[in-house]
Amino acid sequence: MATLKVSSSVPSPSEDAEQLKTAFEGWGTNEDLIISILAHRSAEQRKLIRQTYHEVFGEHLLKSLDKELSSDFERAILLWTLEPGERDALLANEATKRWTSSNQVLMEVACTRTSTQLLHARQAYHARFKKSIEEDVAHHTTGDFRKLLVSLVSSYRYEGDEVNMTLAKQEAKLIHERIKDKHYSDEEVIRILSTRSKAQINATFNRYQDDHGEEILKSLEEGDGDDKFLELLRSTIQCLTRPELYFVDVLRSAINKTGTDEGALTRIVTTRAEIDLKVIGEEYQRRNSIPLEKAITKDTRGDYEKMLVALLGEDDA
Repeated sequence: MATLKVSSSVPSPSEDAEQLKTAFEGWGTNEDLIISILAHRSAEQRKLIRQTYHEVFGEHLLKSLDKELSSDFERAILLWTLEPGERDALLANEATKRWTSSNQVLMEVACTRTSTQLLHARQAYHARFKKSIEEDVAHHTTGDFRKLLVSLVSSYRYEGDEVNMTLAKQEAKLIHERIKDKHYSDEEVIRILSTRSKAQINATFNRYQDDHGEEILKSLEEGDGDDKFLELLRSTIQCLTRPELYFVDVLRSAINKTGTDEGALTRIVTTRAEIDLKVIGEEYQRRNSIPLEKAITKDTRGDYEKMLVALLGEDDA
């Protein structure tokens, strides 16, 4: 369930565009006005505002926002204002320019989106970067990481609920044998994770637990704790089966006593507010005994905090 709050009666895109232009003029930027508009419009409404703004004022809204805003608030507004496919393409491209930890972002985009959403991200990647996400991921990675990540970002899974229980039994046995032999990057394991529907994968891992007496993630915990590929494999399975638990773990790491990872926090809130941030927030509170909104407001300040709280549906709008 989404946390985004959109009024049943919103101004026209031209009115919103005019108001945003007003927010940029004068002695200072009116950040509250920007939040009150953009943080309460759906992806389709934001797309129309961008189009109208460009038609009326001859400039791109994203460029205007970039000129007027700064720091974490700017990042949150810009990511949010992008169309979902554009946003995922940007996140993936940024991830291909960083070190190993960014592999988690690539996996996250590949495994927590629907087949159509991932296809839109790949199309947006073509349009913006003039190459494919697959070639950049392949160039960025090596070895087992390349085998897994290129397969995941190339996937177009079946989205239906139908499952083949005979197949689930067979593939649960196969995966158990590979894990027992510590062949975590086996081609068959990667094939299953990157091609089977999420419903089929869930059926396979349920059968795994029934036949072998423990959850698949528990089996994988017995490997080398410092094995980065094994860590990525566990996150992949979590994203495919219980994505809300993966996002709670990311949020818990992003909001901690040693400092806030604004990049991860912004990414999760802006990408999930229209999808399942309410479910993630409920799970976060259940596992951490504090509401997500309260945890965020303890660690953030100013307009950045206001924007995140608005996307959580916890502001007064």
